[in-house]
Amino acid sequence: MEFPTPLTDATLIRRYKRFLFDATLPDGRDITGSCPNTGSMLGLMDPGSRIWMSQHDSKTRKYRYALELVEADGVVVGINTGMPNKIVEESIRAGMIEPLSGYRDLKREQKYGKNSRIDILLTDPDRPAAYVEVKNVHFMRQQGLAEFPDSATSRGAKHLEEMGDMVDAGHRAVMVYLIQRPDCETLKICRDLDSNYAAAFDRAMDRGVEALAVRCHISPREIRFDKLIPIDEPGV
Repeated sequence: MEFPTPLTDATLIRRYKRFLFDATLPDGRDITGSCPNTGSMLGLMDPGSRIWMSQHDSKTRKYRYALELVEADGVVVGINTGMPNKIVEESIRAGMIEPLSGYRDLKREQKYGKNSRIDILLTDPDRPAAYVEVKNVHFMRQQGLAEFPDSATSRGAKHLEEMGDMVDAGHRAVMVYLIQRPDCETLKICRDLDSNYAAAFDRAMDRGVEALAVRCHISPREIRFDKLIPIDEPGV
């Protein structure tokens, strides 16, 4: 997926209040922008880091700049949590994610479970429907190892239980962990930061929920599917 307009690079000053960041433009001006990621973003928000931002001229937006990419550990990392669903949809439509290929119809944001919405619903007359839940991943503590989540997520655990319910009802349910960094070879569940999510993941795998880890190629021009990588967890 290409960015619709060229990104602007800057130097990060700080991120604060979860939704905001300050940065210095190449011409020396300091700006405040919006951060489209409410997670902890551990290891990604060091002051002085190089960042890239999209620009928005809409009069309804309070901040012109939105954070999109950050340089960390020598690579470019995508941080916008609004991107993964778009990237996965594009990749499925292009036939790049082979386990999810061959379905006739794809719909976004369909109601299911208990007051929830599934990110992507794949349907076809000749096979069970596939309920696809997409999670954004950019946390890395050990070189080559992506981890999810980077903080406690009760909502994520709830989704895993509801995905298991879809399998019980005769459908496919597939967790797609979309890794917005190119330097990871394996994905693991981050059990020490959220043991409840880890337990929910184990139950979901036992119930027949599937899990895929998708690594992305990242640049200031585009974020696109690179390859599927292994998930180092029992039952996957």
